[in-house]
Amino acid sequence: MTASVDGSTTPFTAAPGSIVEVRDEEWLVTRVEPASDGFIVDVIGLSELVRDTSARFATGLDDIVEVAPTDVTVVADTSEKFRRSRVWLDAMVRKTPVPISEPALTTAHRGVARPLAYQHKAVRQALNPDKLRPRILLADAVGLGKTLEIGMILSELARRGRGDRILVVTPKHVLEQMQMELWTRFALPFVRLDSAGIQRIRQILPATRNPFTYYKRVIISIDTLKSDRYLEHLRSQDWDAVVIDESHNVTNTAAQNNRLARLLASRTDALILASATPHNGRAESFAELVRMLDPSAVSPTGELDLTQVEKLVIRRHRHHPDVAAEVGSDWAERMKPRNITVPATPNEDAVARELEDVWLWPGEGGSPSSNRSRLFPWVLAKAFLSSPEAFRQSVGQRRRNVDTTDPSATREAAALDSLLELTEHHTVRTSSKYQALLKHLREIGVSASSSTRVVVFAERVATLNALQAALAVDLSMTTSNGDDIGQVAVLHGGLSDVDQQRIVGAFKLASSPVRVLVTGDVASEGVNLHSQCHHLVHFDIPWSLIRIEQRNGRIDRFGQRERPQIVTLLLTPSTPHFAGDLRVLTRLVEREHEAHRALGESSSLMGRYDVKAEEEEIRRVLAGEIALEDAVKTVGAVTQGGGIDGLLAQLAAGAARTDVDSATRPDEATDGTSGLFDRDVDFLSSALEQVLSTPGKPPPNGVSWDMQSVTVASLVPPTDLTQRLRVLPQSYLRARRVDEKFRLALTAAKAEDELLAARSGTSTSDWPEAHYLAPLHPVLEWAADRVLAELGRRSIYAVRGDVPWVTVVVQSTLTNNRGQVVGASWYTVGFGDTTMLDAAMTAPHPTFSDVVAAIGLSQINAGDLGDVSVLQPVVAAAVRAADAAAELQSQAIRDDTRARVDEWVTRMDDWEAKRRGVRTVGDLVARTTAVSREKETALSMNPDRRLVRPLMVVLPNVDGTPA
Repeated sequence: MTASVDGSTTPFTAAPGSIVEVRDEEWLVTRVEPASDGFIVDVIGLSELVRDTSARFATGLDDIVEVAPTDVTVVADTSEKFRRSRVWLDAMVRKTPVPISEPALTTAHRGVARPLAYQHKAVRQALNPDKLRPRILLADAVGLGKTLEIGMILSELARRGRGDRILVVTPKHVLEQMQMELWTRFALPFVRLDSAGIQRIRQILPATRNPFTYYKRVIISIDTLKSDRYLEHLRSQDWDAVVIDESHNVTNTAAQNNRLARLLASRTDALILASATPHNGRAESFAELVRMLDPSAVSPTGELDLTQVEKLVIRRHRHHPDVAAEVGSDWAERMKPRNITVPATPNEDAVARELEDVWLWPGEGGSPSSNRSRLFPWVLAKAFLSSPEAFRQSVGQRRRNVDTTDPSATREAAALDSLLELTEHHTVRTSSKYQALLKHLREIGVSASSSTRVVVFAERVATLNALQAALAVDLSMTTSNGDDIGQVAVLHGGLSDVDQQRIVGAFKLASSPVRVLVTGDVASEGVNLHSQCHHLVHFDIPWSLIRIEQRNGRIDRFGQRERPQIVTLLLTPSTPHFAGDLRVLTRLVEREHEAHRALGESSSLMGRYDVKAEEEEIRRVLAGEIALEDAVKTVGAVTQGGGIDGLLAQLAAGAARTDVDSATRPDEATDGTSGLFDRDVDFLSSALEQVLSTPGKPPPNGVSWDMQSVTVASLVPPTDLTQRLRVLPQSYLRARRVDEKFRLALTAAKAEDELLAARSGTSTSDWPEAHYLAPLHPVLEWAADRVLAELGRRSIYAVRGDVPWVTVVVQSTLTNNRGQVVGASWYTVGFGDTTMLDAAMTAPHPTFSDVVAAIGLSQINAGDLGDVSVLQPVVAAAVRAADAAAELQSQAIRDDTRARVDEWVTRMDDWEAKRRGVRTVGDLVARTTAVSREKETALSMNPDRRLVRPLMVVLPNVDGTPA
């Protein structure tokens, strides 16, 4: 039970900002969320014993009593320039969530990133209030900055009180990259649960403890998370937001990845899916992604509601109208790909002839494959086109598996022995493609003494290892030795997640010795390799447009200042069929380039949307079963098509309608300040001066705050802040030792310089030395909590300002049953005669900055405020007056929200009506449950509680005192 504005007893209605009594202590409520038996309440301690302590209470277990908002003591602020009041008010505004319906950006444009309207458009589409829940598929083409868009969305959710608990799921080789981007650019710290992180947790937590209740923000690989050991933990854990990167990997309904994704989609408010290739050729697979975002957007029989899809999916590319005009010199146009044809050596010709005559295009006897597999001969062909080492590995493995006791296998064994004999003395160094690669690397200036870097892609691990060893010898370079990665590094999926991240991180550092990165397709998804490199070589070319595009996107992406140069090496045996293969693969490379320019992606040209399916189609072309033109469409044919292909192509071309065209533009975004301080650092300086200093005494425990310049400051953190910093990335803590001294970059420009400096010069870590003081920085959050806890029990300040009479500042917030702030309003209530409390003059203000301007808080604290305790009746009257005004605005918000909820519920009802005509079997049962759950969620979005609280009493300035 709790008390209302007038002190009467009512059901539990506490909202963020309320003061409550629990276990004989007083607490400030920061979050309220529903539970099975009531509510879970997050709080910060106010009374002496629990001051600045964070805690969670459940109404089902504890007696939580709300303190009436009028039950406050007015305290005269005697600090210089009313610093205490300014800091306390600013902290209160910082801790009050921005309403979920706020259209303007508050933090997305304030990270360390060039402000790009097309990225902000993605954020606004995700936050569109019409959808009530932030759910979106970021399907932008490779290189546009989906990670930045994810960071922007998450920062906005956090500022709106919808991003406290966040789970980010990525491929394991990009764990640290994603963690770094979110921390360095948006000050969002995530605990990384790679193999090392999991081992650390096992040392901290009991095996039965749910790690996702211990850490609020986690980044983890999908391979780790899909394990059965985590499923029970996940089934009992709700999230504010879940991000699934490379989400095309979770559409197979028979796979563990899909089971995991479905579970997470059902346990989170916000869902962000990201994939440059969101369609795998089957309408059901794309529908599965859409269904995770909104179950009612896919009918019971599987048809997509394209109107809803347009609201849920955003897709652009390098030459999209939203993008082309903005990227400019920050994304250099790639050069036309260069195909280097390499004549085969006599030995290579002999192997090619044997493959053609015996295995690929045999006579009447057919292929010698004992099981007559049509695929194995092409496995041999791909291995041959990769390297002698890969070819021998494939042949040898097959030979070992041939049952020589079976008479029917004798012919295959002999044919395999013949291939092994032909390649017995071949190595990658004797191959013509390798010699062409070596020549090319020398032409572009790759050497042990130059800074030129190159990425060399190949498909087979045997080829990667052979290339590393050969290049190290011929270029006089080093390879890995212990912790030293060396100048020629190799990266493939067989390495541990820690080693993969270490190699990728080193390649980004200018100080790193790595000059040649030889990698397989594990690096083709999500990895940024462009910071120090603009050269890429396909040593062997994939038989897939998707894979070619993904590889190229590692260096051809936003932030690339040099024109990417992409080279493909094509072996050309003199045998007739392989000559035809050359033309097919060359055309594949050309088609990818055409699609890159027109569509920003190439998967729609083949319509398979799956690497394996594309490879099979190209195999059929090479085998002469179908024509290339039948397998690979033109750009024009794609854009004119219908269905999902046509929709995605239209979105990529900028032709499809979106529902955010009239939304707030980036230049209308808020500056994020309260009006009390010009910059975040000004608030932090004043807060630190208040909470850490005692007149005439040094700061405790060696704590210090040093404004070294206008762009850099340093803080030796106190113990309670150090404890909070333990959730920062562990590699960052080790590299920069911020628990001893935290260096802060005070401007985004300085922070960008710090990032560049970390990746260039002599830095041995790509973590910046000075970290950006972004709006959501943990140091700012800690300072705000300390300030709010310091004022004391049930108190507000009295100050002087440029007002004609006694004025009370009042805030009203409206929250829904999920504990989310739906609306916020600000009022000043004036009393021309403090003895006539019913004659209050209430004035609404659009923003808190307008309130600050209206009260004109004095810059000089002069004049005795007198006995401010007599103002207690004025405060209570002001709350009553503001409450009456707030009810009118709240009703308008309720009506607007209810209309959107009703529209949402109607769509669910329509879906269920259609479902009644479909036989309920298999997966439809789960879909019906998901829709029912959506309906419950929709109804919980209706506003159901309002909090009106006084924040400050402002007295007129003393005559002669400047305002």
